[in-house]
Amino acid sequence: MPTTPRIPGARFLHSPGPTRVPDEVVHAMSRQPMDLADPRVSQTIAACESGLKRLLHTRDADILMFACNGHGVWEGVIANLLGPGDAVLVPGTGHFSDGWAAQCEAFGATAIRTPWVEGEPIDAGAVEQALSDDLRHRIKAVFAVHTDTASSVTSDMRGLRAAIDAARHPALFVVDVVASLGAAPFAMDELGVNVVVGASQKGLMVPPGLGFIGVDARAMQAARGNTAPRFYWDWARRISDLSYMKFCGTPPQSLLAGLEAALGLIFWRASTPCWSATHASHAPCTPPWIAGAKVVRCVASRLWRRRALRRSRRSRCAPASTSRHCAAWRVSAFRWPLPAVWGRWQGACFASAISVT
Repeated sequence: MPTTPRIPGARFLHSPGPTRVPDEVVHAMSRQPMDLADPRVSQTIAACESGLKRLLHTRDADILMFACNGHGVWEGVIANLLGPGDAVLVPGTGHFSDGWAAQCEAFGATAIRTPWVEGEPIDAGAVEQALSDDLRHRIKAVFAVHTDTASSVTSDMRGLRAAIDAARHPALFVVDVVASLGAAPFAMDELGVNVVVGASQKGLMVPPGLGFIGVDARAMQAARGNTAPRFYWDWARRISDLSYMKFCGTPPQSLLAGLEAALGLIFWRASTPCWSATHASHAPCTPPWIAGAKVVRCVASRLWRRRALRRSRRSRCAPASTSRHCAAWRVSAFRWPLPAVWGRWQGACFASAISVT
């Protein structure tokens, strides 16, 4: 049986994914599961929901989470928005748009595809034309993949929204951000997106197995009016204050703990200064889509800074006068304390770090 020789050292390039999981997230996931009646279960879920809303830049959308991968949340959208015989427009991006269209067809829907040219993003003109030709408004939704990792293409969702508006078509705008959220600019409310589907294993830096869907009021109303049979994927069943009902059963606690930690890292690093290659000056590294993020520092930050300072000096990443800033930039270079200590930090730091502002 042929074997692949092992490459020594840590592998940082994972193409097309899943991405490498930071040590901080690994340590957060290493604790024992909690009893479902433990209030920390609901607190962790609430922290993940509010963190995802903040990252998606949405104020009123419902965040629904599922124990599944990206294809699972695809199915969750299809089951709630489409019935047999319904039409959906799937703009061509490559492998993943074709896969989503095929999944729609497996449910008895009609998938209308726009042509895809290798290396090119979604053709907004073709989308506008397809919607304009749909005079009877048979097309219920537009299913668009923001970043298709198979074809290495990221499409302009703002241009796609403009195409839907120009056609004056009532189709819902559904966007797959599995590969883009946390890695590319995205603002759900500003773009007029009705439904967002995502998963944990790419820009969110969490192992595969946790999917989520963001649903606005218009899409939720459409789902409630859809008579197609469903149970596990039913959005309405998951609108509950009970953690057990939110997941239609037992929540994947380890993945939720990892997601809470990852979101905390994303928002914390968005507030730290980045240094130029010459270490001569620094500029804010807050991406424009997370601008204005406010992170509540906790007492543990002093320990982080001391550890990072020692490591940065040993690695000679910057002159002594700038080592504190460089340490913040290199925060991922040092390891967290033992999981037992992590448990005491989690509520004080990351829950406040990802609260909606």
